[in-house]
Amino acid sequence: MSDDDKPGTPKDRHYARLRRAHRERQGGQRPGAMPRPRPGMPQIEPPPPGLVRLYGLHTVRAALDNPRRKISSMLVTRNALARLGLSEAEKSPFPLEIVEPRAIDRLVGPDAVHQGVVIDVAPLSPRRLSDLAGANLLLVLDQVTDPHNVGAIMRSAVAFGVDALITTARHSPAESGVLAKAASGALEHIDHIEVRNLADALGELHAAGFQTIGLDSDGEAELEASFAGARIALVLGAEGKGLRHKTRETVSALARLEMPGPIRSLNVSNAAAVSLYAARRHLANAG
Repeated sequence: MSDDDKPGTPKDRHYARLRRAHRERQGGQRPGAMPRPRPGMPQIEPPPPGLVRLYGLHTVRAALDNPRRKISSMLVTRNALARLGLSEAEKSPFPLEIVEPRAIDRLVGPDAVHQGVVIDVAPLSPRRLSDLAGANLLLVLDQVTDPHNVGAIMRSAVAFGVDALITTARHSPAESGVLAKAASGALEHIDHIEVRNLADALGELHAAGFQTIGLDSDGEAELEASFAGARIALVLGAEGKGLRHKTRETVSALARLEMPGPIRSLNVSNAAAVSLYAARRHLANAG
């Protein structure tokens, strides 16, 4: 019996057809199941347990230059090796293999822009809130989960001299090749702090003299008028749901980005860049 022949209201049958179409797109599986590889699609080899796979010239070059980064192995084309400023004759401190691009495709997928190089690395160790002595500009993410957005935010944070990025231990993307590629090397240049309870962490920042400002489209004041003091922590929420209720109650102030155009909101990574520019100008004027 097809979905169309089953009993129920027309609305029930409509949603049944949608579910069936979704399962067909997923290879006949139930929604939520791990998608099966499509015919002809090569299976991606996962990195060894405990390691992260990074790729792309900017990402790998930054990792090579980071003394905190422990590299397990590298696969690289001859062209990419030269573009990284390395030589085949030079002895590498880790296993290095010269390969053709298709060998890297098997590791990261044919759609990943790997630019001819991939490395397996140990994840960076997160820092602690107690390591923030001397910091004056922080960026706090309230359950922003998209690795492309978090990577883009990291890139802006490094560009504007953010001292640390604070995220929640849950509902935040793990270190990955996708995040690192979006960060374009910034992953290696910013301290990352994971906290279990964001409200408690904001309380610790208040005790350390930070003004915490939550970005909210319904904030009472414009962001530029909200700054006070010489230690600022900007708090951004996920797209769609924004800041959680507890976070809104805990921050020092809620502020908005004034936008005169017909679109009243920005992608979270764009909002982070604009907000950091304003915060950096305030801190420069505050002396």
